[in-house]
Amino acid sequence: MSALSTIRTHPEELKRAIETRNKPYPDVDELVRLDTECRRMAGEVNALRATRNERGRALAEAKKKGGSAADEGVARELALLRDSIAEQEEALQSLEEKRDALVLLMPQVPHASVPVGRDARDNVVVREVASTVATIAHPKPHFVIGPELNIIDTERGAKVAGEGFYFLVGDGARLEMALVNFMRESHRQRGYTEVLPPILVSRDSMVGTGQLPKFAEDSYNTVLDDLWLIPTAEVPLTNLYRDEVLLGTDLPLKVMGFTPCFRREAGGHGVETRGIARVHQFNKVELVQFSHPEKSYEQLELLLADAEAIVKALGLRYRILNLCTGDLPDKAAKCYDIELWAPGAERWLEVSSVSNFEDYQSYRAGIRFRDQQSAKPEFVHTLNGSGTALARLMIAVVETWQTSEGAIEIPPVLRPAFGGQERLAPTRLVGERELGRGRRGWTAG
Repeated sequence: MSALSTIRTHPEELKRAIETRNKPYPDVDELVRLDTECRRMAGEVNALRATRNERGRALAEAKKKGGSAADEGVARELALLRDSIAEQEEALQSLEEKRDALVLLMPQVPHASVPVGRDARDNVVVREVASTVATIAHPKPHFVIGPELNIIDTERGAKVAGEGFYFLVGDGARLEMALVNFMRESHRQRGYTEVLPPILVSRDSMVGTGQLPKFAEDSYNTVLDDLWLIPTAEVPLTNLYRDEVLLGTDLPLKVMGFTPCFRREAGGHGVETRGIARVHQFNKVELVQFSHPEKSYEQLELLLADAEAIVKALGLRYRILNLCTGDLPDKAAKCYDIELWAPGAERWLEVSSVSNFEDYQSYRAGIRFRDQQSAKPEFVHTLNGSGTALARLMIAVVETWQTSEGAIEIPPVLRPAFGGQERLAPTRLVGERELGRGRRGWTAG
């Protein structure tokens, strides 16, 4: 249920939801007061419009009959009504803008199956699945073996674009593209229509999916055109049907898109952010669904299975978390995270968030459906999940599939993309700088 509907029908429920989320939000009582005042003023404006229309019709009829001095008085009354309506409309618009700005900052009410908790430490592990790969005892982290094989280059990425950017080189680049195409084909077989969307979107599109206003500082904005680099393909894919009415028979509607993603936030420096775990630009295959409200939680479980199938096929160790209320994104009514184990860095990495937003986004973006032509349009439920994020998936693959000789095996499901090649080939080192470091020619491995 949208925030505006909730404050009108279940304000106490929204208050309780805010308490369990354990974060600061606008005052619900103030929002209720503003909305009540908006509706009162809207009623007054409508009454004035009705009076104006009635007087206008009376004046028009009188003029047909020749008019009189009394008609001049009606004309003056109409002029005063028009001025009063314009004044009241301006005041109403100002009040509605204030109310709507607060509505955009309100969170979704968590689903009953979401565990109550303060933060990420209270997330519930739904299941953990072991790797099917015989991992070596002490694999090197990707930020060590990647440069050794010259397939991941963060140093030159920082030189070219700044901290938080990187190059994939040689078989590093081939590995990522093989992962992309494996995911695209897997999801296509699961019923997703592939979409190649814009990576620059309007402010309305960012508001529609909930990125604005909250995440404005974390997003890249082109000031001259007020266009935004997408933080995820969720934004253009969801807005594909903005301000449209779908048919009940269209649902569930499943789309996917592969795009680069751009985010300003990349954490601080140190072990936790070495390499490519937290970066400003990364590639991702995104899954978006438009669902009938009565079936959206059934679709959420199927969407989770779609994302999970990828990490399972790659033989990686992973776990699935049911996020607690204190860690739940504002727009999500329920969210699962898929985390991969990176054995070199010895840490869990989130590679997918699979969420049901219910009508949080569809209300903002005006995405509705009808079961029948005569039925009143309803808001669809939107769901999305990463299918998955490439940078962290790359980390888990590189660290999990290492050999004791310092090589990286290619997962069997990806070998057809390499023409049957079984190991990533190191990339030749070039230039005087590498020679000065005692590294030249082909790397070991």
